[in-house]
Amino acid sequence: MATIGNPKKAVIIGCGIAGPATALFLKKAGIDSVVYEAEARADDYSGLFLHLARNGLQVLKELGMDDQIRREGIPMHAMKMYSGKGKLLGIVGETAGEPQGYTIKRGMLHKALREEALRQGISIEYGKRLKSVDANELRRVDVTFEDGSTASGDFLVGCDGINSRVRKIVMPAAPAPSYTGLISFGGFLKSDSIACEPGTQTMVFGKRAFFGYSVRNGEEVYWFGNMDYPGEPSRRELQSIPQAEWRKTINGLYEDDIDPIPEIVRSTKDEIGAYPIYDMPPLSVWHDKSVVLLGDAVHATSPNAGQGASMALEDAIVLAKCIRDIPNMQLAFAEFQHARRDRVERIVQYSRRIGQRKHATHPVQVFFRDLMMPLFLKSASKGSNRWMYDYKVDWNDKAVR
Repeated sequence: MATIGNPKKAVIIGCGIAGPATALFLKKAGIDSVVYEAEARADDYSGLFLHLARNGLQVLKELGMDDQIRREGIPMHAMKMYSGKGKLLGIVGETAGEPQGYTIKRGMLHKALREEALRQGISIEYGKRLKSVDANELRRVDVTFEDGSTASGDFLVGCDGINSRVRKIVMPAAPAPSYTGLISFGGFLKSDSIACEPGTQTMVFGKRAFFGYSVRNGEEVYWFGNMDYPGEPSRRELQSIPQAEWRKTINGLYEDDIDPIPEIVRSTKDEIGAYPIYDMPPLSVWHDKSVVLLGDAVHATSPNAGQGASMALEDAIVLAKCIRDIPNMQLAFAEFQHARRDRVERIVQYSRRIGQRKHATHPVQVFFRDLMMPLFLKSASKGSNRWMYDYKVDWNDKAVR
């Protein structure tokens, strides 16, 4: 329960993953929230899929939501990496035991969190594109939306993603997202003819571009690819490219690669999504007066480490604990940043390094990558990444140093 002097109401901007999760944990701490979303309505089919690692699943367990992810997702026990010539470079994980995480459709996770928030009486308002923030008073924030409506609360949480409007308004000097040089694309394919070991994700350093896929229940293929792309493309720019052009480009990228990659790409009839990969340079401060940022708004990472959703969920529980246990708002926000910053910045850098390995196309680069990759994968399989996956936050522990 919230102690005397703690805030009573939060304004949350963004209804993706971080927003509803933060509202749910704040409710556990005795704090009411209203979630405001810029889009006119919920879209349960937007985006492709993501990996929710076991550290993120542990957070959902605190909300009683982990079973739904296990039912709907693809359990990921191991990852097999192949060279462009079909040589097995290594295996990360174990085919038996508890999964390392689950691959799930992004829209499914959004929907699950949103519906749980609504079930618990948390209000969600759509079509609320943020216009201004007035946070000149401590423990007081007033916001105005582009439709002319307003809202107020004791504090505001910016959960509005890598292109955060909250960050731009409240911290105008903050660095902009940084383009990694890669774009991600992919889709879904209904097929029972694509070979794949249950619980195993297959990754291939293709001749021209990286490729990965997994299969749900032996009948639905989730696949993605990464390729170099010049400039600093926006998501809207990539979405404006006709599907016929994307199919021609992607078919050309993989036409000479090992089976079943060409078949997967060629047989995909539904829309192929394409997204630029950006991450966030480190921010020195995550909060200002009665405003705090979390999730992609403050530490967006590339998807290579499969930690974006899990980091947002970790942020949500840690922030709620800090506000619950530290009545002084500024100290609570400072403790939240202290507790999270080193970890998330380490993950952002780790994920970017993985992405850089996907760039290799020159024969000399490919030779050395394929030579060193088995050593890297062997090290990872021995548990060198336990610092990332075994991280746990106990809701019952006090959030004080």
